[in-house]
Amino acid sequence: MDANQIRFVIFISIFLLMLGLESFIQRHPTIDSKTRRLKINVALTGIDILVVRIFFGAAALGASQFAEEKGWGLFNYLELPEGLEALLCIVILDLMIYIQHVMFHVIPLFWRFHVVHHSDLDLDVSSGLRFHPLEILASMFYKIGLVFALGPSPMAVLVFEAILNGMALFSHSNITLPERLDRLLRYVFVTPDMHRIHHSVEKNETNSNFGFNLSIWDRALGTYIHDSLKPQARIIIGVNAFRTSKEVSFQKLLMMPFREIPESYSLSPKNNYVSNDRYDEK
Repeated sequence: MDANQIRFVIFISIFLLMLGLESFIQRHPTIDSKTRRLKINVALTGIDILVVRIFFGAAALGASQFAEEKGWGLFNYLELPEGLEALLCIVILDLMIYIQHVMFHVIPLFWRFHVVHHSDLDLDVSSGLRFHPLEILASMFYKIGLVFALGPSPMAVLVFEAILNGMALFSHSNITLPERLDRLLRYVFVTPDMHRIHHSVEKNETNSNFGFNLSIWDRALGTYIHDSLKPQARIIIGVNAFRTSKEVSFQKLLMMPFREIPESYSLSPKNNYVSNDRYDEK
């Protein structure tokens, strides 16, 4: 199998595992049809993959191969040991994806597309696939630029992409983890309970827990919230302006960025975001 096939096998395995676990250890009650949402979110993913293929071909992995051939990027100058380079690549790219996510909440134009992801009425493993195609294009353009700047090996990029995709599926999944395990994992990684807070309709909570993989960036940069105002099972998922299935149909999701939408990106000055000590972990 080539690199892309390996990545796909890892992706589909984690997706099916989380989908199965959601049937047995569900954390949050659902309010919308899971089958309907699954079809919509998978359909969006299909369009996203097609769009990336058309515009970027092999995308980040191809960019890393090209950079390696040309000798571009920081790591091609440093000539670090392979293991150390892979570790630094994963950590640096993860930080940059965190920053990108924050920017999607700060900049009104970006939020118009990112709101498609937040408009899901429930949160489960398929929510990790729910992105507008134009957001995916912008994200891929950003990621390819990072790869050219860093010059990581194709293997390091493959490992990072596999981890990021897998952790996005895990962190969005609707599963219950033992409280002690969740608390322990959160010191380094993003857990489903941690990320579910980010999908709350509460603006202060939407403006928190931006990580998909490593939780250390939220902790270090002041965007971490340990507990939501409501218990996990009672968190209201989504965006206040879109509360019915009709408002988040497949067609309306594709057109959502071009309609009048609530500018509820919490870091915008218009929202007068104020931190709240009630959220701090005791």
